[in-house]
Order: sequence, then structure tokens, then C-alpha cells
Amino acid sequence: MTLLDERPVDVTVLDERPTSGVPGGTAAARLWRRRLIEAEAGLTRFIVDGRAGAQLNGLLETKRAIFAEIPDGHDEDEWKTAFFRAQALMEKFVVTHFGLDHLSSWAAMNSSVYAAVDAEPKHDATVPLQRLKNQAGLYRSAAQWVEQESGRAVLRIGHCAIWDYRELARRRGVELTLDAPCEYCVPATTAMITNKGLNADYELTEDETGHGCVWTASH
Repeated sequence: MTLLDERPVDVTVLDERPTSGVPGGTAAARLWRRRLIEAEAGLTRFIVDGRAGAQLNGLLETKRAIFAEIPDGHDEDEWKTAFFRAQALMEKFVVTHFGLDHLSSWAAMNSSVYAAVDAEPKHDATVPLQRLKNQAGLYRSAAQWVEQESGRAVLRIGHCAIWDYRELARRRGVELTLDAPCEYCVPATTAMITNKGLNADYELTEDETGHGCVWTASH
């Protein structure tokens, strides 16, 4: 297959629409902020839909820890740090209180929030994979289109830089619960695609350049 777009990802032109009423900030910072809000809202929905009232205190403690260090401004690096720290806290909460088997349910809830607030149309295979490409670009991952049609789209991430950032965060003292980011990313991306009314397929890859994946969205 021929790769359609081999240019480096430029996070200054991420096609996330500007948020009305929010001054300043780059597109990348807006996407970090949006991802944090989706995950936090998804966690609340996960608790409510699961009728897990016994875990409300733990939920509030997790939210308190997340929002205690929310950036005041629109700096991309600050929002990146805030998102990754929040993600780690939420992963720890879910795995500790519900077990690893329920991580995929929370990931699906997050993606349902994405689908509910996203203004882009359903049933267009490029839409959720463009969002995935944008997210990969936040970490400077090597993401390339293989196919880019509304009926079928394929995105290849040759080197997933989330693995690199995880190790950097670990050295900075962030407690990581999961052995691999794929444990969360696979169910989250699957749900992101299916919530747009599409079929999802994926392949995890690993070679001398590191870990990667290939995602397909189709009718």
C-alpha cells in the first residue's frame, strides 16, 4: 500500500475547531484540554452508569487531585503534563477499585463523551482517524495515512511516542498503573470509531523503530 501523507505532523495546524469563548492557546493545548475533559466526564459516566455509589469518595479524591494542578493559561507543555498526570490518576482509580478488566468500559465511556460533543459528522471514516492522528501528533508520533476515504480510512502509527513519554513521566515521579499504553488506547480508539457509526479494526506492530499500530475505520 502507498502512504498518502509522509509529512511530519504539525501540531500547530491540528484540525480541532477552536473553542468559542476561550481566548488564546494553541490548537495542541486545546486538544490536550479537551481530552482531559472527555476522560474526566467519561469517568463520572462510568461510575454513574455502573451504579458504583460506594466509590464516590474515591472518585471525588481523584477529581480533587486532578483539578488541583490544572494550568491557568494555555501553554501546551503544561496541558500535556496535566493531561498525562490526570490520565494516570484515573487509570489507577479504575484499576484499583474495579480491576483491569473494567478499564475498557471506562475507555468506551470516554469515547462516548467524545462522540457526544464532537461536531464532526458520523459515518465518515476519516473523522475518528483524523482525531487519532491529531492525538498521535501531540506526542510527536510518526502517523501517516495509508487510505483516506470517507468509506474506508487506514492510519499507520509507525512509532508511538506515548511509550517514550511514559518513561519520561515515570522518571519524573508519575505513578503508572498499566504495563502498556495500548491497554487503554485500544478500547478507547475502538469505541471512538464505533461511536461514529463505523467498524473498527487494528493491528499492533513492533519493529526496530519501536511500538506502533495500524487502525482501520470503515462502513
